[in-house]
This record gives sequence, C-alpha cells and structure tokens, in this order.
Amino acid sequence: MDWTDDVVRVRAPATSANLGPGFDALGLALTLHDEVDAWIRPAGLSIEISGEGADLAEAGEAHLVVRAMRAAFAVTGAQPPGIGLRCVNRIPHGRGLGSSAAAIVAGILAARALAGAEGRAGAGAGVVDGAEFCPGPDALPDDAVFRLATGLEGHPDNVAACLGGGLTIAWTVSGRPHMVRLEPLPSISPVICVAPAAVSTEVARRLLPDLVSHRDAAANAGRSALLVAALTQLPGSTSAGAGSPNGAGALFDATRDWLHQDYRSAAMPDTDALVKRLRGEGIAAVVSGAGPSVLALLLGRENPDYRHHLDILGSIVKETGIAWHVSSLDVERHGARVLPPEPLPGS
Repeated sequence: MDWTDDVVRVRAPATSANLGPGFDALGLALTLHDEVDAWIRPAGLSIEISGEGADLAEAGEAHLVVRAMRAAFAVTGAQPPGIGLRCVNRIPHGRGLGSSAAAIVAGILAARALAGAEGRAGAGAGVVDGAEFCPGPDALPDDAVFRLATGLEGHPDNVAACLGGGLTIAWTVSGRPHMVRLEPLPSISPVICVAPAAVSTEVARRLLPDLVSHRDAAANAGRSALLVAALTQLPGSTSAGAGSPNGAGALFDATRDWLHQDYRSAAMPDTDALVKRLRGEGIAAVVSGAGPSVLALLLGRENPDYRHHLDILGSIVKETGIAWHVSSLDVERHGARVLPPEPLPGS
C-alpha cells in the first residue's frame, strides 16, 4: 500500500435527526464540528483528544474513530503499520447531536485519504460490518463510504446528514441504505439547547412501542411530507401565521410528532417539558435525535421575529433552572470533508 506522507485532517459536522416526525429518516447538518487529524506511524497507535470525550484517549483500538478507520482500511485491502490520531471534539456526546456518526464518518474519510484516494487493489471481495465490498481502486467511493458508515452506526439518518450536509432523507431497501440531499432555505436558523446530562440512544430506543395506531402513523406521514416542503420550498413558513391555533406557520405544524417523542419522555422529562413550553409559544421545537437536547428552528437572523423568538427561548430556558447550553447555529451545507494536508507532527 502506498500510504500518504501527509497528515489528513477531516472536519465532520454535528447532525440532528428526526426533526420531529421524520423518525429514522430526516437529518439536518449543523455548523458545529469535530476535527480529526490522522497520519501513518511506523508502528503502534497514538491517540490525543481534546474537548468532548477526552477521557477516551486510552480506549486504543476500541475508540470509535479507530474502529471506523480499521473498517475502511479492511475495505481498501491493507492495514497501515501504525496510526497517529489527534481529535478536537466539539460535538457533545450522548446528547442527540450525532457525535458517533461524526466520529465514524471522520474515521472512514481519514482512512480513505491515507490510503490514497479510493484505496489500492486488495485481495478478493469481502463483508465489513454487514456490507459487501470489493477491495480495489474503487473500493471506497462515496456510496460505499455511506454504506460502511451506516453499518457501523446502525442507522443511516445521522450518517447521511453528516456526509451530505444540508437536509437529507435516508431509507433502506433490502438492507442497503440510500439517501437524497436537499438544500434547506437560507432562512432556516437552528438553535440547539444542549442538555447537561447524556441519555444513550439505546435507552431511548427501548422505550418505543412495537406498534402504533394507524391514525398516528398517518398523521406522522403527512407532517413529514409537510416538513420537507417547509424546510426547502415555502418561504416564510417559519413565520407566525393566522391559520394555526398556536399562531405559527407551516414549519411549526410540520414538526409535530406522534411516533417517538412522547414515548421517550419518561427517560428525559426535562426535555419533554422544554419542548412543550417552547411549542406553547409557537416555536418549532423538537427533540434532537434520540435526545436529550432540544432543537428549535427559527426564522433567519435578518427577520425581526428571530430576535423575538430567541429572547422567548432564552427566557424559557432560564426559567427551567436547568443548565441547558444554548447555541445559535447555521445549517452546515457542505457535509464532512477532508481539508488541505498538514505537515507531520515534529516535521
């Protein structure tokens, strides 16, 4: 294998999945990023971490970025003699903001770049994390990166948004994940309320019922379709309107969910209470991913209603007495990417 001599730097965005009714399908990329520097060492494994998850530097081969890199190297047909890794983590862990998807995507993209574009010829076809790959010059094109990342993550919604940026819709056919990317309106301004404590995705998923009523499923299907339109096609859909009982527009109505948020409220009562209070003020608020963070979708910053709604949000958060960390972000429209090469440490 002709390994690159450069340090590869990958920047991967946070993502918010579901967006209310789009359970396990919709994802939105956010302008909050983790950065991973990776390089080839003569031998061994070195991991440095700053920020979130700094205590995981001693995880070694069990570290999620390393696991993703090993899976990608397996696809290209060879493992490097050693790996150096430096992570700057800004995405909170266990808060419903796609930290695991970002780690997986960063690891795969870093490994692909270190192996030289899409890798070199390897031995025979094989299966890595449940997905079939054929090692060789085209071993890791973008669709293969998506499949491999989904296999490691277990579901495609966050991975799709992390890779594609913008708004993504993900689905699976016969075990194979697919995605389509859409461009959200410039007026969409996400605000994240990061919860002070984590809730695992596994715990949140265990609370979901095996069956839901036909009425709830039909309602969610309609709101999911409306949500895609509200995010991409309906200018001013986030503004207050006279047609809704809560004085909100299409985006507010579109973010109503019947499939998962209420069922998960027992594991995150503070999240449930905050979502309901914000929606009571006409703010399009949802649980971010599996929680416990809350995503609010506001008007663009140039709109006079933006400051009004942001002030209301801030007042409600303060009244809870809980240490929510509020961040006004933008939609990340480019997705994860490899940045220009860096010199090797010490060179």
